[in-house]
Amino acid sequence: MQAHDPVTEHFRLTPQQQSALRVLGIRTLTDILYHFPSRYERAGQHTNTEALVPGSKVTLFGILSKLEAKKLWKSRRPATEGYFEDGRGRVKVMWFNQPYIAKMAPQGVPVQLTGTVGGSAERPYISNPEIIPSPIAPTGLFQSEGEQNQLFPVYPESRGITSLWFYHAVKKIIQFGALPTLGDPIPELVRNRYNLPSLSDALIWIHTPEKESHALTARKRFAFEEIFVIQTVRAQERVQNNTLHAFPILDAPKSVEEFIVSAPFPPTRAQKRAISEIISDFTKQHPMARLLEGDVGAGKTWVAAAASYAVVKSRPPSRNSGTLQVAYMAPTEILAQQHFESFIQYFKHLPINIGLITGSSAWKFPSKSHRDKATPISRAQLLKWVKNGEIAMLIGTHALIQKSVQFQNLALCIVDEQHRFGTAQRRALARKSSIAPHFLSMTATPIPRTLALTLYGDLDLSILDELPPGRVKITTHIVETSEREKAYTTIRTELKKGRQAYVICPRIDEPDPSKWNAVQAKSAKAERTRLQKDIFTEYNVGLLHGGMKAKEKDAVMEDFTQKKIDVLVATSVVEVGVNVPNATAIMIEGAERFGLAQLHQLRGRVQRSSHPPVCFLVPEKTGAAAMKRLKALEKSSDGFALAETDLENRGAGDLLGRKQWGVTDVGMEALQNMRLITAAREEAQKLVAHNATLSGLSPLRERVEHIAHILHRE
Repeated sequence: MQAHDPVTEHFRLTPQQQSALRVLGIRTLTDILYHFPSRYERAGQHTNTEALVPGSKVTLFGILSKLEAKKLWKSRRPATEGYFEDGRGRVKVMWFNQPYIAKMAPQGVPVQLTGTVGGSAERPYISNPEIIPSPIAPTGLFQSEGEQNQLFPVYPESRGITSLWFYHAVKKIIQFGALPTLGDPIPELVRNRYNLPSLSDALIWIHTPEKESHALTARKRFAFEEIFVIQTVRAQERVQNNTLHAFPILDAPKSVEEFIVSAPFPPTRAQKRAISEIISDFTKQHPMARLLEGDVGAGKTWVAAAASYAVVKSRPPSRNSGTLQVAYMAPTEILAQQHFESFIQYFKHLPINIGLITGSSAWKFPSKSHRDKATPISRAQLLKWVKNGEIAMLIGTHALIQKSVQFQNLALCIVDEQHRFGTAQRRALARKSSIAPHFLSMTATPIPRTLALTLYGDLDLSILDELPPGRVKITTHIVETSEREKAYTTIRTELKKGRQAYVICPRIDEPDPSKWNAVQAKSAKAERTRLQKDIFTEYNVGLLHGGMKAKEKDAVMEDFTQKKIDVLVATSVVEVGVNVPNATAIMIEGAERFGLAQLHQLRGRVQRSSHPPVCFLVPEKTGAAAMKRLKALEKSSDGFALAETDLENRGAGDLLGRKQWGVTDVGMEALQNMRLITAAREEAQKLVAHNATLSGLSPLRERVEHIAHILHRE
């Protein structure tokens, strides 16, 4: 058994298990070994059936049996009834209004059961418990006396594959001696410097710890390893970028000063600082690689316009005519159209052409017949003008990276809401020129510095941390269920003024009642129907969600922009970039299900005008932790401070998502540890500085190539 062998060669897998492993990204035995426990359980520390107190919440380990769907004797409500045993005794379990549990819940195998004790001390039962499969056997029924204090790993699962399966799979791999075949990606000198265990020791300690300190030490080692590998990838990218040559942007300071003077409002100090950093990059021989991070309404587009202005005012090398070119990529057609209109206003006094290309249309400014207007043109004609350099600035969606789009002198690439694009898409845009273009990435999602240093280690960072003067602050209210009508009344008041509103829901469809562990949350489809029928009957209620096709979404947003829709019910698909100044109210259902940074982005949709905006947060659950987070949003309008709070309370996975970055739960935990990130970053940079190809470090090179593939995929 070799650690790189496919899983299918050593385990008999059902089609459902194979599918579940693919979902988890597990293909080899090494992948299983790197699928770490999310936590550990010790059976002796939990309540047993001999100590049940009515009204208390308990966690038990044992087996379910005799589950049966029936109707309750008095109320005739449907329910599932059965029994739970743990070796100390037996207790009745009941799920009200959930008869399907009888067929769905696992019986006769070890499970962890968590629920509230109902009934009396003499005749207790467990009400509506949650169930997860568990490798922990109930004391006295499956365990020997010596096993009762043993730590048992609990692994992340996917439908079709359980924690128990991973528990036995890891034991089998270790028993067959696969660990010595694994090369350690952390060089020995680095391990010794930070007192980190070897790879073999750490794998044994994380999967089969004898004590909690072993598991903690192993997690620290793997956290360092993960950040170290990512930082090595980023350090290599930075070295590679600095070997390239970029177009010289001549007279950039003079051009930017000219742009500032012509602006209708003075820039903030943060905008001036960001522009200064960009101009400094323009003076270097290698291309700029910079991330512009700014809070909602901080003026990132204006900074991008100033940088673009300096580029389109510059001549190509050894030319007395023409201009350098700018490409500006936005994630949606609506946003691309908005930016096209904005840049026309910025540059209409210049003798240059501006183009717009999306999946459905092509436009050019100015029109030959009307110098102050844009005109639709054929796609072929627009592409011809871009290729011969007649279009100085081209704005578009993903259409920009199609092979048919070719530039003559592309000097600056700007990507708006960069987290919506994969690294491969951004690179495809940057490769549109024979000379490497300067690259400016922008995001309106505030990212804590620890995250930015890790995920964007190949980019320099500029931060817009102040808002332009005169910006109207938003009022945020937490709304209890009993106060919902007050919120609707406020929204109606805004609608009567001719304004518009959003209602955000956590999910698209209603939960499937056949799934015993389905998430119960308001759905956009059902809420749209209810609001149209019962609440906002005299207004037009629209629907927008991620399951719709791109053209359908753009059509809905166009209707909302044109005020054909008064209330837009949506999922978090409207989180970033949507600009409808007439929308002044937003209600967010199931608010505790969203991260603080995401909630801040959502309420930013109604901070687009001088009209006082209002945001209503409607939690489904009002636990202490959830309410603490929401109250932080109620009190603060600082997106960066909220992002830091989110990182502390919920972790980086909830803040940014994890699939795009290839970062595991262990790596996400590490992102809260600034000292660890700094150490891993410094070690990676020192290593790449004198050994950029990682010569003689094949285990590290293999991990780096694997992570680079994840980071650069479409």
